[in-house]
Amino acid sequence: MEKLYYENPYQTEFTAEVINVLEKEKEYHIELDKTCFYPESGGQPCDTGLINGAAVTYVYEKDKKVYHVVAVKPLKIHKVKCSIDFDKRYDYMQQHLGQHILSACIADLFNAYTIGFHLGIDSTTIDIDKVIIGDEIKTAETQANKIVLDNINVEVLYPSNSELKKLTLKKIPVKAGEKIRIVKIGDIDINPCCGIHPSTTIEVQLIKVIKIEKYKNGTRIEFLCGSRAVSDYVSKYEAIDKMSKLLSCNSATLLSEVDRLSGELNKALTEKRTLKAAVAEYEVQNMLTSAPKIEDVRVLKFIYDNGDLKYTNTLATKLVSQPKVIVLFGVKSVDKANLLFMCSKDLNMISMNALLKDAITLIDGKGGGSDLSAQGGGKNNNNLDSSLDYAYNKVKDHIIASTKV
Repeated sequence: MEKLYYENPYQTEFTAEVINVLEKEKEYHIELDKTCFYPESGGQPCDTGLINGAAVTYVYEKDKKVYHVVAVKPLKIHKVKCSIDFDKRYDYMQQHLGQHILSACIADLFNAYTIGFHLGIDSTTIDIDKVIIGDEIKTAETQANKIVLDNINVEVLYPSNSELKKLTLKKIPVKAGEKIRIVKIGDIDINPCCGIHPSTTIEVQLIKVIKIEKYKNGTRIEFLCGSRAVSDYVSKYEAIDKMSKLLSCNSATLLSEVDRLSGELNKALTEKRTLKAAVAEYEVQNMLTSAPKIEDVRVLKFIYDNGDLKYTNTLATKLVSQPKVIVLFGVKSVDKANLLFMCSKDLNMISMNALLKDAITLIDGKGGGSDLSAQGGGKNNNNLDSSLDYAYNKVKDHIIASTKV
């Protein structure tokens, strides 16, 4: 198998001979005599593209053979025209070389080493064996971008065993007859790697760390390189420009304007909560005054159309803080109904949990709670009235029965 992607990672088209075709789960795994398609390995995703017009969705290597997965079966023995999606390939090359550079800088500056690497569709992550703080990452990012701009050549070496021993590498197990592929970035980094990379560091364009988090006993760093980093900058610039126009300010004063508006919003929300609490107190007193009684127990049955479930819960809690009160509330929305049942601590003739689990079946719902408080929801909001009526009649029967004991 001739691996053209190692000979020239910039080659996009080639013609090859079909050696073998395996059928697996209604897909065809094609073996060629040569290929530009990089198989998934070393943390780098595989190439995609076309073989005689058929889409190549996955490429992998097994037993030193590279297989190309397609949905259309090719003729078994004939030449095929192939092409790879170079935009995707080049993006992966940029991310992978950027990883080498950033990992090398972190190792050089903080004696911390990369123990994990994942090249994703949207971003790339490396896992470091130490906890590193934000300022240290910024220092490493700055140094990494300087290396990018230094336009250092990237070399690929296949050293002999004797040459390998002279290189400053961690111990590498070498199998008999096996060649070790080494990627060398000037005096910056030298590591065994089976991935493919741009030929110079300048092609990485930019390395931008976008997230830092503690991961296990070390640090996970998420970053962007090349076209991804440039696209991210463009989208963020456009977002800042739109926000600046909406707030009638410029980008230099945007943060201070957002801080000012955030303060005003927090103040308004605090005032709103205070007013809602005052309204709730007034509403509770009004509801208690007008509540119908069964014997000496006030039973409040009410349905709120498109109501605020949290506010309804607040009302119910305040109502049952008074003695001998039972609340049977329903909250109806467009596609859902909620039940909220509560009672005062001095009432023990009926469990709110048992009552709700019984009544909620009428709205095809589920829920639960305690003897004093229970709630749940269901999809059938057309039966909400019937559900509350059923609960009310059960409460009424229990109250009447308890007074006759």
